[in-house]
Amino acid sequence: MSLELSEVTIKNVLTRTTGFLKTVTSHSLQPYRGCPLGNSLSGVGCYVQHNGHVLKGRRWGSFLEVRTNAAESYAENYEREKRWAQRNTANQRFSIFMSSATEPFLPQEARYQVTQRILEAMLAQPPDELVVQTHTHRVTRALPTLSELNSRSQLRVHVSIETDRDGMPDLPPHASSVDQRFDACQQLRAAGIRTIVTVSPLLPIEDPLKFFSRIAEVADAVVIDHFVEGDGSSDGHRTAKTRLPSSIQMIDAAALHLDYRDRIVSIAKSHIAEVGVNIDGFAGRLLT
Repeated sequence: MSLELSEVTIKNVLTRTTGFLKTVTSHSLQPYRGCPLGNSLSGVGCYVQHNGHVLKGRRWGSFLEVRTNAAESYAENYEREKRWAQRNTANQRFSIFMSSATEPFLPQEARYQVTQRILEAMLAQPPDELVVQTHTHRVTRALPTLSELNSRSQLRVHVSIETDRDGMPDLPPHASSVDQRFDACQQLRAAGIRTIVTVSPLLPIEDPLKFFSRIAEVADAVVIDHFVEGDGSSDGHRTAKTRLPSSIQMIDAAALHLDYRDRIVSIAKSHIAEVGVNIDGFAGRLLT
């Protein structure tokens, strides 16, 4: 699939959160709009593909808007949005989720450096809390800046690892291999950054005991998120329209249901002290 790439400017890169994300942070931040990883395994299960406001009739994975002035927009809007968060959130904290609708560390980031410049702007004007959500090992390219920011903001990095399998039947490959993402977690944690593996969306796991034992070695916590209850619909019917359920069915039909998630959560709790489930996990509300 060809990629429609454009450079755009944005008035305010800080979006006040609504819906489920409102329970996680006061704001979200998208360095890009769209995501070429939509053509990878993570893109097949990505919940953003159901967001008509983002897609505007386009196919998920076919477009990328580079927000070239995102760092400047952050700096310009920082004080106003911080004051808003202090007045309008229960914990009075200016907190940011980066990102809920794109991948901050796309291959194109090497050229455009949008995310890198945002992180550098945050060094001068840090949020109270920053949650970085990524599906790729490329997050380690920002490790020096993240390490510095870690001393100025309450930082945690979420790395998505949906399964221990190298692939799924009839689906495209991972954008980053399982091993690459485990290695990224190890580097982040070694740098003193709170690191959380997000098993989202949960796919069939070949060896759960080994998988969670491995996570325990490289992460501080794990979040397990099933597309039922997780994709923004009450019963997972949005994901049911994608190729993901049929691929899951070929491996383990039980994994299509919440009972499977609950069994996996029980196994995870036997290996890891902090386990989160669905949105509570993304918000840092973990089972102990």
